[in-house]
Amino acid sequence: MEWPERFRYVVVEGPIGVGKTSLARRLATEIDSELLLEDPGSNPFLPQFYESPDRHALATQLFFLFQRIDQVRTLRQGDFFRGVTTADFFFAKDPLFAQLTLGDEEFALYRKIHDHLAPQAPVPDLVIYLQASPRVLAERVRKRGIGYERGVSENYLARLSEAYSRYFHEYTESPLLVVNTEGLNLVDRPEDFRLLLRRIIEMRGTREFFGRGA
Repeated sequence: MEWPERFRYVVVEGPIGVGKTSLARRLATEIDSELLLEDPGSNPFLPQFYESPDRHALATQLFFLFQRIDQVRTLRQGDFFRGVTTADFFFAKDPLFAQLTLGDEEFALYRKIHDHLAPQAPVPDLVIYLQASPRVLAERVRKRGIGYERGVSENYLARLSEAYSRYFHEYTESPLLVVNTEGLNLVDRPEDFRLLLRRIIEMRGTREFFGRGA
């Protein structure tokens, strides 16, 4: 299957534990694209944030904000010599996390910095938004066993999932494929991945859905 020329900057997004990094890696390998990944392990504030969110939320969010803009600002839409890029994060949705964790004054400061940087980030040609219930997300987080994620509660995941749903319900800036990952194994089950790949290649609308029964 030939990858569509129109999808040169592809973003895989979704809440913690949904599998966006694994799918981004799998997709990048399949289509031989450049891969941009979040690097939470390099954020020195993240373990402290999970232990004491009120004290470390602003530093955690600002670190991620500058890390992400540094990664995407080199991408230039209209550069026909650039190949395909696949990323497991979407700069424009970064405020979702900030709004859940910051107080009003801190969020106002964060938002001012974000809005100043946002014009440097290109708009994706395709966003793949992965969904799963908070219960499934919590199970997946526990299963992967990352130490600093032990403090992630199902309640936080439910709030985060709702924020993602609201954001992408209104999203219109680029084609969007909404994928319900429950009942799918997009990385280890080849038939599921091939079905997803075909759905992407055959996309004609600006918003489509994929999942069992979709």
